[in-house]
Amino acid sequence: MQDAVYNKSFTLQSGARQWLAIAIIALLGVGGAAVYWKLRSQAAVTPESPAIALPEIKTVTALGHLEPDGEVIYLTAPTSGQESRIEQLLVQEGDAVQAGQVIAILDSRDRLQASYDQAQRDIEVARARLAQVEAGAKAGEIATQQAEIARLEADQQARIASQQAIIERLQAEVQNAEVEYQRYDYLYQEGAISASNRDARQLTLQTTQRNLQQAQADLTRLQSTRSPELAKAQATLSSITDVRTVDIQVLQAELNRAIAAADQAKATLEQAFVRSPQDGIIMDVHTQAGEVIATEGIVEIGQTDQMVAIAEVYESDVQKVKPGQAARIFSSALPDELRGTVAWVDLKVQRQTVINTDPSENIDAKVVEVRVQLDPQSSQAAAKFTNLQVEVEIGN
Repeated sequence: MQDAVYNKSFTLQSGARQWLAIAIIALLGVGGAAVYWKLRSQAAVTPESPAIALPEIKTVTALGHLEPDGEVIYLTAPTSGQESRIEQLLVQEGDAVQAGQVIAILDSRDRLQASYDQAQRDIEVARARLAQVEAGAKAGEIATQQAEIARLEADQQARIASQQAIIERLQAEVQNAEVEYQRYDYLYQEGAISASNRDARQLTLQTTQRNLQQAQADLTRLQSTRSPELAKAQATLSSITDVRTVDIQVLQAELNRAIAAADQAKATLEQAFVRSPQDGIIMDVHTQAGEVIATEGIVEIGQTDQMVAIAEVYESDVQKVKPGQAARIFSSALPDELRGTVAWVDLKVQRQTVINTDPSENIDAKVVEVRVQLDPQSSQAAAKFTNLQVEVEIGN
C-alpha cells in the first residue's frame, strides 16, 4: 500500500520536473531570439567604422650587381684573316693603364715591321730618282759634253781661219795675175808679143778669180753652217741638262704611290700593338703570351674609380623609382653598406638576370634596370668587387 502511494508520488514529481525543464528551454529560446533581433537592428543602424589606413611603402628593394661606370671593356685584337697569337703581354691583373698604352704585342709584329721598312726604302729610292731628274745630269757629264762642244767649235774656227788664209792668198794671186795680164795686154797692143801670150795671162787671171770666188763661198758656208758633229754635241748637252715636266710628273706619282704604300704598311703594323682605349684597371687576363687570343678577348679593362650598381627593379615597382633618389647597397661580402644616387632608369623591360639564392623566389620576372651612381667613398670600397651580386634598397 505504501509502495503504491510512493510510486504515485514519484511519478507526479517527475512530470513536474519535465514541464519545468521545457518551460526553461522555451524561455531561453524566446530570450535568445529577442537578443538576436535587437543586435541585428542595432547593426543595421550602426554606421561602419572607418578602415585603418596602412602606411604606404616607399622603399623599393631589388637584386643587382656592381660594375665600373662605363661598363667593362673586353679588349681583343683587330679582326683579320689570320689567327692571332700573343707574342708579349705587357700587363697583369690589377695594373693601372692609360688610354693608348700598349697592352699586348701580336706575333705578326716582325713580319709587318719588315714590310714597313721595305716601304720606307721604296720611298727613299723614288725620292732620289725624282731629285736626280729635277737636278738634270751630273756635273761631270755636263762638263765633258761642254768640253766636246768647245773642241768642235775650235775646229770650226780653225777651218774658218784656214779658209780666210786661202782667200787672202788667192786675192794676192788675183792681183798679181791682173797686173801680169795688163802688162801683157799692153805689150800685145804694142805688137811686142803674140796674142797667145796675152791670152795665156788672161786665162791665168780668170782662173785665180774663180778660185778666189770659190774660197769666199766656202768661207761663207763655214761661217753660217755648223758642222754635224757640233750640232750633235750641242743636242746631247741640251738633252742631259733639260728637265722635262712629264718626267717629273711621272716620278712624283711614283713617289706619292710609295708614300701611300708606306702609310698603309704603318697602319697594318700598328694593328700588331693592342692598345687600351681608355684609362682604367686590368680586371682580368684571358690570354697569356704564346696563346691564341681567347673568345673573351685578351684582358678586361674597367674604370673602377667610379663604380655603379645595376639594380633589376620589378616592373610593378619601377614607377616608384626616380632619378635623384638615395640608394643603399648591401652584400655579405662588403664590410659596410654602400651609398649612392639613382642616376638613370632604363626605358625597356627585360627578363631578370640576377637571381636569388632561394630557388622558390627565382621566377620568370620582368624587370627594369636602374643605374645607381655610388658616392666616392663607396666607389673606392667597391672597386675590387666588380660583378658582385648585391641587394639594392631605393627610397626617399
